[in-house]
Amino acid sequence: MQGKIPSNPALSLFQTPLVNFIDESHSICQLAQQIEWDAMSSELAEYYSDKGRPSVPIRKIVGLLILKRMFNESDESVMDRWIENPYWQYFTGEVYFQTQGPFDPSDFVHFRKRVGKDGLEKILKYSIPVDEREKEIKRVAIDPTVQPKNITYPTDTKLHVKIIKRCWKIAKQNGIRFRQSFKRKIKEWLLELRFKNHPKKQKRARRAARLIKNKSKVLLRDLERKLLGDQLSAYEELFTLFKKVINQKRTDINKIYSLHEVDVHCINKGKVFPKYEFGTKASIGWDMISGYILGAVDGRNKYDGKLLEPTLDQIKRITGQEPLEAVVDRGCRGKKQIGNTKIIRPSRSQTTKSRYEKEKERKKMRKRAGIEPIISHLKYDHRMIRCFLSGKIGDQNNMLLAAIGFNMRRRLKWLKSILLALLPRLLWKAAHPWVSRSGDYSVSNFA
Repeated sequence: MQGKIPSNPALSLFQTPLVNFIDESHSICQLAQQIEWDAMSSELAEYYSDKGRPSVPIRKIVGLLILKRMFNESDESVMDRWIENPYWQYFTGEVYFQTQGPFDPSDFVHFRKRVGKDGLEKILKYSIPVDEREKEIKRVAIDPTVQPKNITYPTDTKLHVKIIKRCWKIAKQNGIRFRQSFKRKIKEWLLELRFKNHPKKQKRARRAARLIKNKSKVLLRDLERKLLGDQLSAYEELFTLFKKVINQKRTDINKIYSLHEVDVHCINKGKVFPKYEFGTKASIGWDMISGYILGAVDGRNKYDGKLLEPTLDQIKRITGQEPLEAVVDRGCRGKKQIGNTKIIRPSRSQTTKSRYEKEKERKKMRKRAGIEPIISHLKYDHRMIRCFLSGKIGDQNNMLLAAIGFNMRRRLKWLKSILLALLPRLLWKAAHPWVSRSGDYSVSNFA
């Protein structure tokens, strides 16, 4: 059942209203007044049942989710900052100053699973201002990047050691004794692998890696023989994964790079550093005129050109419009037209074009390069540099949440700039209240 925040709460003598000691012209307060909370709550209400215990109010959990992504906080740390910051409490719809967290941090996980990709796309729509949302989308820049996953640098030997440790754990849980567990030998072989780059110790290191792989097979076979029928069926899927990891070779395609994140891909974007990134591709759609992000699509390990169509489809779902032009780089070769959107990419042969057309195309390409720092901000300021959410769903959710945080942070900076521009006039008006001036300089008229 959907929880609600009371619109007209009864006043309390023992609690302090937030409006008594905060500045309502603060940029966060102005941003909270601009967001269409009621419309957002009505759209997200379809993900809640009509029966049962009331949930956390949508404005409260969505507001905290937005603040979390705007200021690069974790699920736990955003709660601590919310208790300390009365402006954050006002942003999430609180009337009185609170001294305890509004809900448990694990509720973020349940909410992300509840609304999924479709619900986060609706929140992304409301992160764009109404006037920008209603304008015609003339030109967008689309650029794929890599979203790394939360895994260590993968090696085959590291995966074999993890399989051995998992086999030890399963045997202990089920009361099984191995014929030989190799616990002491594994320590010796791992010590030899530490010096694998030494010229005189490379042969011993290769031998140690080979022995670790063989003993992982031995322990897995011994475990399968000694587990009973019901016990073996419970671990059947896990053992299939172990066998695939043990049997895979260096030159195989679609290799497994992590036991807890099976859908990780090894992606080479042609960079000097890092040469290889382990995660998934993300295609970002950026409005070149308004500066807001309109789409973020999970592309797994597809060719860059194949990500254009899903990105444009998502932009159409979110904004209800098709961009007139999509400016891309040379990595997105392929179609020149997708629906009503013209695909523009830099071309080498410009003999048939006039000087004016060439200069016009150069300006578009220079403007398209502005998406590169946008992607950098998404990664380092809005938690896309490393995805901590699990599975394919977590990859897509993390991209959309980073885009929401970027858009909201952009709106907040714009409101701050408006406040700084109006500050001299507001100070003059406060110092000369007896002078009547035409026009109202309140922030709401400019925001």
